[in-house]
Amino acid sequence: MQDVFTLLTLPQASKAFSALPAQPQSALAGVSTSRDSSRSRIAGVVESAAERRGPIVLRVVGHPVSTTSDTVIEADYALVRRTIRMLLTPGEDGTLPATYDRITRACRASVAGAGKGEGLYDAVKMELERCVRVVESSLVNDSRKSVEWLVPFTEACAWFERQVGLLQSLLAYLDTLYVAERPPLLGIKKLAYTMFSDSLIKSARVVQAVTDGISDWLEWERTNRTAHALRSYIPRLVHHMRSQGHYEDIIQSTYVAKTHAFYTQESDKLASNNSMSAKDFLAHAQARSKEELERAQEVLLPESVVIVHDATDNALLTGRLQWLAKDALESLISARNDVQLKKMYKLFAKVGGLKVLNAAFKLYVQNAVKAIVTDAEKDEEMIPRLLDFKAFTDKLISQAFVDEVPPRAGTHPSPPQPSSSKTPAPAPPTPIVHPNQDFRNALRDGFSAGFKARRNKPAEMIAKHLDKAMRRGQKGKRDEDFEAELDEVLALYPFTDEKDVFRAFYQRALAKRLLLGRSASDDFERAVLKKLKEKHDPEFGTSDNMFTDLALSRDLMQDFLEYKRKKGDIGTVQKLNVMVLQRSNWPFTARKNDVDLPRWMQEDLADYTQFYKRKHQGRKLDWDHALGTATLRARFDAGEKELSVSLYQAVILMLFNEEATMSYADIKEQTRLDDGELQRTLQSLACGKKRVLRKQPLGKDVNPTDVFHFNAEFTDPRYQVHINSIQSKETPEETKRTQNSIEADRKHALDAAIVRVMKAKKELNYEQLKTATIEAVRKHFVPEVGMIKQRIQGLVEQEYLRRDEDDMNKYIYVA
Repeated sequence: MQDVFTLLTLPQASKAFSALPAQPQSALAGVSTSRDSSRSRIAGVVESAAERRGPIVLRVVGHPVSTTSDTVIEADYALVRRTIRMLLTPGEDGTLPATYDRITRACRASVAGAGKGEGLYDAVKMELERCVRVVESSLVNDSRKSVEWLVPFTEACAWFERQVGLLQSLLAYLDTLYVAERPPLLGIKKLAYTMFSDSLIKSARVVQAVTDGISDWLEWERTNRTAHALRSYIPRLVHHMRSQGHYEDIIQSTYVAKTHAFYTQESDKLASNNSMSAKDFLAHAQARSKEELERAQEVLLPESVVIVHDATDNALLTGRLQWLAKDALESLISARNDVQLKKMYKLFAKVGGLKVLNAAFKLYVQNAVKAIVTDAEKDEEMIPRLLDFKAFTDKLISQAFVDEVPPRAGTHPSPPQPSSSKTPAPAPPTPIVHPNQDFRNALRDGFSAGFKARRNKPAEMIAKHLDKAMRRGQKGKRDEDFEAELDEVLALYPFTDEKDVFRAFYQRALAKRLLLGRSASDDFERAVLKKLKEKHDPEFGTSDNMFTDLALSRDLMQDFLEYKRKKGDIGTVQKLNVMVLQRSNWPFTARKNDVDLPRWMQEDLADYTQFYKRKHQGRKLDWDHALGTATLRARFDAGEKELSVSLYQAVILMLFNEEATMSYADIKEQTRLDDGELQRTLQSLACGKKRVLRKQPLGKDVNPTDVFHFNAEFTDPRYQVHINSIQSKETPEETKRTQNSIEADRKHALDAAIVRVMKAKKELNYEQLKTATIEAVRKHFVPEVGMIKQRIQGLVEQEYLRRDEDDMNKYIYVA
């Protein structure tokens, strides 16, 4: 072995760079040092060369280099050709005639030294042609068919690609020294693949055999719904066809076409036989979709998975969307199956069926709400049922009927992780979920349309449900939870057009709660009123005046008690509590007749009236005892009890201090109550759960011939007994009165709206007037067309309007 210095040092025998003769020194040089002399000599040589301007000849002195003999060249050339034949001959044992290094050097010598690149390239082409013919012949003559034929074909492709790869490596100098300098020529690998593709893979017989094998394999797996024994060959086939550039035109196209055809036929068969319900068909479609996704992920390239998956879903669902949306949606919502509904949404989204699903969802919501609100036998359960249904549909909107959008890169950067082979891969980013706004609108429209199926009643029941919630109170719930419960009920309010109905019933119930002290919390009462005023109906702002009246009444009562104490005439007044209400702030009408109170009660009220008039001159007090309450102390055989009763109940019970038995007629004569109020009050005392009176004869109803006795045997485990439930409950008579009041207010509102519209427009035809009137009052209620026509006719009779003489359909305002 020689060191690097020796290899890089010129031989001593060579004088190639020192053989030039020395030039004479310049006469002007004079005396100089050796360095100067050397510099002068070099300058002289350059100047002489420049003057001579002739070629400088360099002669290499030494032994001449010997050339390679023809025998060696031919041996190298033959070795390379023999290697090409051995590599491209199917069935060879694979043993090369020489080592890799020897064959590579022989190729270099043949191409670079001997100039035989063209011969080797032609040899490669010739051997490739022969090889492809042999492979094609063996495949055509192979006895295996269908899926089994894919086995030798895949093995042949694998052998050919492996041999071509080895050939390209051994003949690298042919590619780099010969082919690279001749652009029209193809490299060895590209040449081999092109010839293999053109002569073998593109042949009609091979293409047909491959597509038949793929088709039969797919048919078998889809029919048997299990993996074929030869499935492992399919990914290899996919790999080889991709290498040859025929994956899309042969494998993918065949796979997609057969998928669409198979599932279209299956879908038609299942639908025509009526062998499945819509719900079962949807589950079947989802299962098939999942199977195809898993199969495609295992055998196909990633870019084909989505194409095959979409083809499956489209073939199964096309033509079935209306049926599935109508029947399957209904059964899944009825079963509260939000998981399956989410899968259904994704399937419909993939096949462009969201409009169909949205329309079916809206119709289902409308029908479901309509069924609830028109079920008159279950009116008391109407709002809980609506709340339950809405809670589930809201869940569908926020979790099932959603579109998932992958987060943008860098939106949520993950914290740096320490580098380690044991560090787990970061979890994929959570997609951003956007509820589908079309489905949200469909839910709102469906509820609104369902509420229209029964006018007035939904609004009335919402108000009564809120009343129950406010009287019941939190019952141990946190403020946030109770507020959320109230908000859920208020969320139903926008769906009703009868805003005036809700307002009338809610304000009446609110007034009762405040006057009877049955409200759970003034803070929550004010909060609900604020939400109603700000979000829905500004007229709820007037309800705040109720709280003002109560506060002023408390202050006024304190002044009255202080006044009586100073006079030394406190007496029974200290147990009195009077609420002075401004009638315009409260939803109660003046009573023509009221109960006759005992004399001592009347005296206390007379004292208060005098005090009030001295303090507020010019004002008038009208006493209303319907919502008055009292606490009585009663002695029964079992002991003393405190009875919390209404003022009407108290007046009747105190009559039994004088008489143990009284008839209905006697009680009516002494109390002056009308029959309806008297019967309701006696029924609460003698026919309810807590019977402090006994009725003869027994029964649930009170008749004018009944006789009543004080029930000395009454018992109750509590000392304080509450019997005053009739005041807080809305009676059918009160409901009827409220409804009549609403209808009367609507007539006045329509009259006023029609007059305002006509005063501004002067003349309008009937359709224009009807539309303008509806628009004018729609914030409070949506009137029926018949009612509008009736009010127009009434105004014509009252001479506010008149008909046009030439066109009876046109109305003219009369100033």
